[in-house]
Amino acid sequence: MDVLSFTELSPVLDLEAEYVGMTSVNLTWVVNNTASSSYTYRIEVESGTSVRNLTSNVTEVEITDLIPGTMYRFTVFAVADDGRTEGEGSSISLYTEPSPVLDLQAEYVGMTSVNLTWVVNNTASSSYTYRIEVESGTSVRNLTSNVTKVEITDLIPGTMYRFTVFAIVADGQMEGEGSSINLYTSKEVLSLSFNMNARQSLLKEKRTEMSVSLCVRVLPVKLLFHQLGCSRLCRDPAIVVFAFTEPSPVLDLKAEYVGVTSVTLTWVVNNTASSSYTYRIEVVNGTSIRNLTSSVTKSEITELIPGMMYNFTVFSVAADGQTEGEGMDVLSFTEPSPVLDLQAEYIGVTSVNLTWVVNNTASSSYTYRIEVESGTSVRNLTSNVTKIEITELIPGTMYRFTVFAVADDGRTEGEGSSISLYTEPSSVLDLQAEYVGMTSVNLTWVVNNTASSSYTYRIEVESGTSVRNLTSNVTEVEITDLIPGTMYRFTVFAVADDGRTEGEGSSISLYTSKSRLLARLFLVVCILLCSTGFCLSAQGTDDTYNYTCRLEIQSHGSSSRNQTSSVTRAVNTDINPGAFCIFIVFVEVSDSGILKFYKHLYAELTNRQLFLFTIILDFLLLFFYFISVPALVNSFQCEPVAKQSSLMLKWECPSGNNSGFKIKIFNDTWEKEERTPSCMREGSEEVFRTASLDYFNTYTVTIATLSNSSESPPVQKICNTSITDPPAPSKAPLVKAVSHSSLSVEFSDFESVNGPLKAYAVMITTEEQGCASLKSKLNNTYKDFKKTKTVTYVTYVIKTEQAKPPSFHSQNGTNIVNVGKGNTMYGYENGPLIPLRSYRASVAGFTNITFTVANIIVGEDSYVSFSPCSEAVLLPQDPGVIAGAVIGCLLAILAVVAIGGFIFWRRRRNTSISLLSKMIKVENFESYFKKQQADSNCGFAEEYEELKSAGVHQPKFAAELAENRGKNRYNNVLPYDISRVKLSDQSSATDDYINANYMPGYNSKKAFIAAQGPLPNTIEDFWRMIWEKNIYSIVMLTKCVEQARTKCEQYWPDKQSKSYGDIIVTMVSEAVLPEWTVRDFTVEKSNTPESHSVRQFHFTSWPDHGVPETTDLLINFRHLVHEYSSQNPIDSPTLVHCSAGVGRTGTFIAIDRLIQQVEMENTVDVYGVVYDLRMHRPLMVQTEDQYVFLNQCVMDIIRSQKDKKTDLIYQNMTAMAIYENFTPGPGFGKANGYHA
Repeated sequence: MDVLSFTELSPVLDLEAEYVGMTSVNLTWVVNNTASSSYTYRIEVESGTSVRNLTSNVTEVEITDLIPGTMYRFTVFAVADDGRTEGEGSSISLYTEPSPVLDLQAEYVGMTSVNLTWVVNNTASSSYTYRIEVESGTSVRNLTSNVTKVEITDLIPGTMYRFTVFAIVADGQMEGEGSSINLYTSKEVLSLSFNMNARQSLLKEKRTEMSVSLCVRVLPVKLLFHQLGCSRLCRDPAIVVFAFTEPSPVLDLKAEYVGVTSVTLTWVVNNTASSSYTYRIEVVNGTSIRNLTSSVTKSEITELIPGMMYNFTVFSVAADGQTEGEGMDVLSFTEPSPVLDLQAEYIGVTSVNLTWVVNNTASSSYTYRIEVESGTSVRNLTSNVTKIEITELIPGTMYRFTVFAVADDGRTEGEGSSISLYTEPSSVLDLQAEYVGMTSVNLTWVVNNTASSSYTYRIEVESGTSVRNLTSNVTEVEITDLIPGTMYRFTVFAVADDGRTEGEGSSISLYTSKSRLLARLFLVVCILLCSTGFCLSAQGTDDTYNYTCRLEIQSHGSSSRNQTSSVTRAVNTDINPGAFCIFIVFVEVSDSGILKFYKHLYAELTNRQLFLFTIILDFLLLFFYFISVPALVNSFQCEPVAKQSSLMLKWECPSGNNSGFKIKIFNDTWEKEERTPSCMREGSEEVFRTASLDYFNTYTVTIATLSNSSESPPVQKICNTSITDPPAPSKAPLVKAVSHSSLSVEFSDFESVNGPLKAYAVMITTEEQGCASLKSKLNNTYKDFKKTKTVTYVTYVIKTEQAKPPSFHSQNGTNIVNVGKGNTMYGYENGPLIPLRSYRASVAGFTNITFTVANIIVGEDSYVSFSPCSEAVLLPQDPGVIAGAVIGCLLAILAVVAIGGFIFWRRRRNTSISLLSKMIKVENFESYFKKQQADSNCGFAEEYEELKSAGVHQPKFAAELAENRGKNRYNNVLPYDISRVKLSDQSSATDDYINANYMPGYNSKKAFIAAQGPLPNTIEDFWRMIWEKNIYSIVMLTKCVEQARTKCEQYWPDKQSKSYGDIIVTMVSEAVLPEWTVRDFTVEKSNTPESHSVRQFHFTSWPDHGVPETTDLLINFRHLVHEYSSQNPIDSPTLVHCSAGVGRTGTFIAIDRLIQQVEMENTVDVYGVVYDLRMHRPLMVQTEDQYVFLNQCVMDIIRSQKDKKTDLIYQNMTAMAIYENFTPGPGFGKANGYHA
């Protein structure tokens, strides 16, 4: 016969009264044993002979309906789940709080004594004593009384006293709440006369040594006179009670002065008694509260934080220092502190870039007003950041820029910080030489902007390494003391009125006249019959007209000779008449004299009727025209400037002379022309940066070389300006709780004026103060958040051009992201959120996004802006926790019923059905092993025979469907319906089938998936299962071909990526060792950015239907797999397969469970583990040899523990073998090895 019984429960601990009141007591206690979750509690309440009982399901209780000031004994008993079995009680004794005394009054008030009486009307009052507290000013003394009255003596006449009476229970310690009365001791009054309509009356007082008169105020409520008789002098002392009416509220409360760290408040009080008022000022900032006092209607409040919002409340306080009127409040921001380090980061012709620093607590909420002042013109700009680009300025003009920090109310401004500077003057235009002499040059130019009247000009004169500077107040200058025939470069800079700020220089290069022979060379070849002589003369003596003529004369039959003249005349003589001769004329002349020379030569030849010469000269004049046109620029390039709206132009300095370059920038709606200075060295690189344009826009840019008044044909390029950070949206995302672990984030598309949006990232934070410095937190992940390394992280990244995953929805510019769904996007996990936590969200928009090799965003290299932070959203409690308590109770009841029923059933069954479990303690396993091993493993053979019927009657309907039969490798290995793995439906109902079952591990019912080796037609299903079931580890226990038979298809790629349906698999690495191979893959689904890694552990030393050579080989391999799998997500099962997925697969899963059972429970149940596996998939541990091998593995593990050969040795040596190309020697680990 069996009997069920609960053991006695342990007593409750730490029983204490958390609260003691007059009629109630709150008790709490602790229970710390295993079964305490099922306990209830009986509370015995005892007072005298009265006893009552209460119950509680939790470790606390509120006991009500008690008598004030009474002694109670409370005893708590823990009660077992049967409702009867109780533990030993724990007790506590205490008094309830006495009730306050009632009807406290002065029965007699004298000059030096007072008689007080009171009433106490509850049951326990007969045992009370009383403490009387006598208070006057700062003086306090205490008296005691055993009855409900007391005479208090030694008082001072005419003095205000406060008497407070406390009831004390019999223990002399527990006091009730005090009752108080305020009154004055009396004086000897001679007479009193008063006028009810007057505000004051005269009180006359007689003393022995003198007579005085005092003015006293008539109380507005009423006057009470005690013990008065008709028509007789009042001599009995009276009781006078003083009470202040509530002061009226202050009026017209305002902040008279608002400073950076202080605020001055003023107010008005207009009633008669206000002269005696003091004032309490309550200063509130967020959760911080402090109080100040003032005796006047004005208060300066200091030590405030700049730029913060404060709520100031002023209360009028009557003369008693206690009675307060209703408070009046005013909200005010303190003045933000001034910005620091204001400076111009860039000064251009029409724009200036300012930067500044603000370093106080509230600066993250500041905006900034920038006042731009020039003369009488003032305009204002705003900025949300500590920098700004100010455009549309006038070149060369004095501006005063003042930056004011603005608090979060948009009105309160700090003191401005100013900087004054001139914009860069615009370049001078149309620079040319009006006159070029041998030692002087006259230059003129044009400046056409508003401020040019105040410009001065610096002229830089450069020749070789010699440089000097001149100045001019007008747009022309004569430059003297030059060297004749010398090349000079003249650069003119416009200088603003401050004498320091210069514009970009405009340059012209030219030679001074005479003396220097120019490189320009013209060859005139004339073939004619020589006459008696030929003379070429020059008329005039102008410097720019002089030339040198050198003749080389070659005549038939005579040798050539040269004749050179450096004067204005060249004559040839001694030429035989009629001789055929050739004149070769070299003309070297200054640049500005070429045209004049040709005109003179043309006239000379025409007069002599040498028409052949004139024809050649016409050709040369035309040639001169073309060579006078400036050369085209070479290698013209146009590049955007990163994150700037300007363009960078580059070209090579062309050959020949130039006076600068004209650059034209335009598009369909806009056009601008720029001038740049000349260049001197042919082939040198010239660089020019344009003024600010529009971001992400296309412009046509042309450049032409200038030389005096002519220009080359333009060279044209099509250029695009850079993109930059998108404009930050003003609207925060809308966040809603979806479940206890997820929420939705709804936001609108960012504006694309600064470039097309490439991606969005959703950031989650638990920070109460909102979002700050988000750019530096773009590399924070969900794992960092779970490890409490950060409170802000990126949970979701989506590129705009990619296909949208299920957790992202977008329509009409509105996007919704589901946060907490557990999927992975790039390097970020969208992990589940924690219930009962508050979360905020911000959205980052990218016009350019850069990732590390681990797919983590590089914030510094990305172009990004952030939305404001959303309001905080509190997630609800996990309904499973709520339901768990209810279900737990029901399950406990069912378990009791089931256990009772099972015991009853076990006793009544007469058939010999095999046991489900054979649990053996570790210390007894060796003797058990030897017993079962005897007679050629006879005992193990009997156990294995008992296991054959386990689970075989379970249905396998899905596997037997005609559509699924071709997906099974063996007809006798079909998965049970109850535990089979179901894939998501594709196009038909049978698409969810794969030959695989969930298998229980030590800690989870779905720790493993046991599967057959894939067939050619099931490889796609195999990878689909890996993706859908979130598998990170694969254990393969067969070779693809064994004994010339295909046991498993090779389902993985060798080198390049391979697609299996919509799953793309890429091999990352492969480590081949003698007994096993480890391969790493990356698995991703097409049209989504989600991916995860998969590691395959391929054991190659296990024959089909057999066992490995030694136990330690498989134990080492199991340790390797377990170490990696333990790092995977908790919901990620390990996929194990061989060929059929039962023999070697079952043995491996069983070894894993048995090792953990030995380590955690110090027990072994090989039979029970195999039985459990066979209830989930048929034929698990397929042969008797495999069953014996399991027991041998357990035996060797226990022996190795005794020899202190821990698992750590296996793990470390195996890891070295894989990652350091170190292979364990043949003798490693075989000391206790089992050889099959």
